[in-house]
Amino acid sequence: MHQQPHTPKAYATFAIALAWGIAACARTTPTDAELAVETAVEADGQPSGSLVVYSGRSQSLVDPVIQLFAETSGIEVQVRYGSTAELAATILEEGGRSPADIFFAQDPGGLGAVADAGLLAPLPEEILSRVDSRFASPDGLWVGISGRARVIAYNTEGVDPAELPVGLEGFTDPSWKGRIGLPPTNSSFQTMVTGLRQVWGEAATRDWLASILANEPVFYENNTATVAAVGAGEVEVGFVNHYYLYRFLAEEGESFPVRNYFLPDGGAGSLVMVAGAGHLSSGANADNALAFLEFMLSPVAQQYFAGSTYEYPLIEGVNPSPGLTPLSELNAIHIPLGDLADLQGTVALLQEVGYLP
Repeated sequence: MHQQPHTPKAYATFAIALAWGIAACARTTPTDAELAVETAVEADGQPSGSLVVYSGRSQSLVDPVIQLFAETSGIEVQVRYGSTAELAATILEEGGRSPADIFFAQDPGGLGAVADAGLLAPLPEEILSRVDSRFASPDGLWVGISGRARVIAYNTEGVDPAELPVGLEGFTDPSWKGRIGLPPTNSSFQTMVTGLRQVWGEAATRDWLASILANEPVFYENNTATVAAVGAGEVEVGFVNHYYLYRFLAEEGESFPVRNYFLPDGGAGSLVMVAGAGHLSSGANADNALAFLEFMLSPVAQQYFAGSTYEYPLIEGVNPSPGLTPLSELNAIHIPLGDLADLQGTVALLQEVGYLP
């Protein structure tokens, strides 16, 4: 049963604007859009408790939509930001003493590690059924909030797209020596390597990592820095998630000399992951945690991810940002996302080969 929360005028206006965006992007009628807002934005006057979120998603990306939830629900939300791997480790250390109600992770690897430790509560089918089953935990312990594709960001002034390999294996060729950038500490890169281990096996993944290292890649702190380096010509290709490019294009215009290349072979590098969230079984605010997940899978929040962070919305009726290839048209490999939980094994492998200290 929905609380009747207080909705300040500014946030109500923002929500209505998003709803009209839904009407334009998803081809619903304005009436449908207004009904979507009425579901997410209801008026009353009393706050309805609190919620503690551990967010492995960066503050710049998700704070606006979290604050919209807080204002429209009347729930006082406290957010602890950090890397997904760091927060997953923190939750594992805290165990049943964790103050967190929600773990909002950048990728399924961190969620899987916490789920495997028995620290996430099963989610109701009403929430799980809002997304395709391949974008949720096979055990019903977490749900995808937004989709992100692994891509090769390439410099349009230095690389002919025709010379790009059809799969990750092609980047081991010596012709790519000194031309590759990647962020080894980034959890999405580590989740991609976890996927390689699932598909190729440990030995073949170790060999691939060693061959890439022999090509003298440049290591960067994160995806943003990697895309910026590709744009500046420091490197010619970068292993990143798709949506970082669109943030640069929005800020710098179409002349920014980088474009995305989705590996067409359907192999281990053509991975589509999700950012997702789960409810901690030890959390003190179970009802508010479920309300948070419902809101993140509402048309209003999904339109935010489509229009503001350039990620893939995961519910029906909300289209991706214009210019973004629909998920259905990507030749993506279907690795069960629940199989991407062994980040600790991946970190150990990356340390062994020389990507991490």
